[in-house]
Amino acid sequence: MELRDCVDGLMGQARSDLAELVAIPSVADPRQYPAEECARAAQWVLDAFAAIGFTDAHLAETADGSQAVVGSRPCADPEAPTVLLYAHYDVQPPLDEEAWRTPPFELTEVGDRWYGRGTADCKGNIVMHLTALRALGDDVPVNLKLVVEGSEEQGTGGLEDFVPKHADLLRADAILVCDTGNAAVGHPAATVSLRGMVNVVVSVEALASEVHSGMFGGPAPDALAALIAILGTLRDSDGNTTVAGLENDQVWTGEVYPEDQFRSDAGVVEGASLLGSGAVSDMLWARPSLTTLGIDCPPVVGSAAAIPPTARARLNLRIPPGTEPAAAEKALREHLVAAAPWGVHVTVETEATGSPFRAETGGPAYRAIASAMEEAFGRPMVSLGQGGSIPLCNVFAETYPGAELILIGVEEPLALIHAPNESVHPQEIADMALAEALFLQRLSR
Repeated sequence: MELRDCVDGLMGQARSDLAELVAIPSVADPRQYPAEECARAAQWVLDAFAAIGFTDAHLAETADGSQAVVGSRPCADPEAPTVLLYAHYDVQPPLDEEAWRTPPFELTEVGDRWYGRGTADCKGNIVMHLTALRALGDDVPVNLKLVVEGSEEQGTGGLEDFVPKHADLLRADAILVCDTGNAAVGHPAATVSLRGMVNVVVSVEALASEVHSGMFGGPAPDALAALIAILGTLRDSDGNTTVAGLENDQVWTGEVYPEDQFRSDAGVVEGASLLGSGAVSDMLWARPSLTTLGIDCPPVVGSAAAIPPTARARLNLRIPPGTEPAAAEKALREHLVAAAPWGVHVTVETEATGSPFRAETGGPAYRAIASAMEEAFGRPMVSLGQGGSIPLCNVFAETYPGAELILIGVEEPLALIHAPNESVHPQEIADMALAEALFLQRLSR
């Protein structure tokens, strides 16, 4: 039977697998969901891969308390290349459940897509691995290793700590990091660039306590107004991110992201302008961007006629390859303090940092994946950037400097990962599974 026919014949099982996985609310935050749910998901993954030849699959405890599923499946030729398969079973919380059109933890088919939290990020990629390997059956011509982690979405670094301490356990010639996706449904792509990040909380203190806005408003410094003024210095009138000391005019040289497609993918409201003086690809993949993730201040309902004495904001700075996190953190911290008006007190607490990443694309594994993608999709594979961060990629690159890292997956823009109404197109699972199977065959040659 042709490999494509094998994959097509397995899509019923793929749907069943994904439905079982999505039904497990494996949010790796015990404040929101019981830790037992992540344990259930980890055991499901272990059992599924053990059933297809990873007979040594086991759960490995990581430094943040999460469990990674680790295993291997040697082939008949010990000299054949070794490929490490990566994904994660933890998911983002559903956020506003009222915004979901379908139950977030119940796989629901609507139109030509399957909806549910984790359908694309990243349980769809776990199912993609399973489908590819089932299609190959006993004829897998490379040595396989597996790691499926359980805390990627929380960013607590469990696997980043685990990898260098267990380097031989996961050592490979090629690493399929399956937590990205294609340019659009049916348009194959490998992600070759990731932005790093710096997360900080900036706090402003202006008064000892709330005071009456009528009796003291005017001369008394307002902490919330000061915070707004500080945040206003982080973009110019065109919307470019303007952190003193960080370049913001870099240019992306890979595949472009058409403006009309971006507007549609991002759900930009009619009449709103896109930000920045560069093209979408420049702004998204080559330049820094700063987002205000949240603000602590009095809510509208329940607020009083009083001047806020304190306010704080959580900021997320994304940085492109070529910018070091330590330098970006220092620049952001100094900018925030220098921008404070009226002599208010400003403190900056760093929550987390992560390095940007740029993949090497000249080796045999990249040639094999490009060939496999073109056959599976019927069109050439392109190279994309991604505005998000995957700190584990830098850990892999540092721990295994000779390995080729290939970032692929089923998460195209319409998947709405991290948002309500996440979904996956089943054809993406099928085509990516076929591409992975073809890749494993071709790499062995």
